Amino acid sequence: MFSLCLQPIASLKVQREENIGSRGYYSTRVARNPNLEKLQTNYLFPEILERKLKHVEKYPNAKVISLGIGDTTQPLPQPVALSMSNYARALSTPQGYTGYGLERGNKELRRAIAETIYKDLLVEETEIFVSDGAQCDLSRVQLLLGSNVSIAVQDPSFPGYIDSSVIMGQSGDLKNDSGRYGNIKYMKCNLENDFFPDLSKIERTDVIFFCSPNNPTGHAASRQQLQQLVEFAQVNGSIIVYDAAYSAYITDSSPKSIYEIPGSRKVAIEISSFSKTAGFTGVRLGWTVVPKELLYLNGFPVIHDFNRIVCTSFNGASNIAQAGGLACLSPEGFKEVMFKVDYYKENARILVETFTSLGFRVYGGSNAPYVWVHFPGSKSWNVFNWILDKTHIITVPGIGFGPGGEGYIRVSAFGHRESILEASKRLKTLLCHTN
Repeated sequence: MFSLCLQPIASLKVQREENIGSRGYYSTRVARNPNLEKLQTNYLFPEILERKLKHVEKYPNAKVISLGIGDTTQPLPQPVALSMSNYARALSTPQGYTGYGLERGNKELRRAIAETIYKDLLVEETEIFVSDGAQCDLSRVQLLLGSNVSIAVQDPSFPGYIDSSVIMGQSGDLKNDSGRYGNIKYMKCNLENDFFPDLSKIERTDVIFFCSPNNPTGHAASRQQLQQLVEFAQVNGSIIVYDAAYSAYITDSSPKSIYEIPGSRKVAIEISSFSKTAGFTGVRLGWTVVPKELLYLNGFPVIHDFNRIVCTSFNGASNIAQAGGLACLSPEGFKEVMFKVDYYKENARILVETFTSLGFRVYGGSNAPYVWVHFPGSKSWNVFNWILDKTHIITVPGIGFGPGGEGYIRVSAFGHRESILEASKRLKTLLCHTN
């Protein structure tokens, strides 16, 4: 009754042998994604981990201090941990069990973000998408934007912006002599321009990735600077993807949100996170704001497309993590979260004082948990290796954040106080003798 069109076993064997061919191993007939072939070697932080492991193998008795990857070290605020624990326990009961939640996040949490983080900024809970973290949201925003957009990034900047653009096919080819990709516009941010790009020299792009306080330089853009950025985007019809993951560390009058700037709701998406404030680097919880006023060229609201991206590629943040996020924004929880932020800010002050006392030019640390240290005339990977070999301290080479980071290292304040003090002692011993 049924006729099955099956290839003879002998024919399949021939095809399998063809797939092995002269290579000596079996492979599929699927070509590798050419965009992935354009990525530069390893992603920065796994590369640092690999070097750390080799160092530990070489010096098995050394006490390595990590001031590299920005991973929090202080325990969760007790009200936050208790809230997640209670939620998890309730899942074992018929009354407390929950399954799938809303893809865009618990409504109560979205309302709390709007009322606590964006108080008086007219951000509505319907414009907030709760997620599993800022870096994951960056990838979803890239899916939203597609492969045909042109982009600009700060130089130096968080490597995820560039790598995700390469994977999406936005970047063009790598220019080996400069370390830059041909289709990405690099906005130089250094001491000469107060770590803010000279926008009069920047070509128009569809999308501008901008982080403030900046990772790695620690610079928080002033109100005047962000007003220039918003006006630049308005004139050029560009979209700003604004990374505000470190906004809680701002201590001066610098804006903590792009939406403090008039006109920004028509040109900006904002991404933020609980990771570096509440210690959620392992819990995973963040959010993205897409204002209703943000429109494509044809007048279609961007928020509708982002909602579709989220509903298609994401089942929503963990309900347990969202319970913790809601506790972070309660009066008691928020107070304890800011105690954690103050702890890391004091660490940053100690590190700034350490390098400054040794005569180095140091930036950041006051509005961010990162200290940006200049080693003029040196290659940043060489400085990284030298400090690691002599002091057993992990830092991050500035070149990992783009060509503009050459000659710098980034030092993280996310550490236990005793580790920060010990690192300060080791660095002073090494650098005093060097100077």
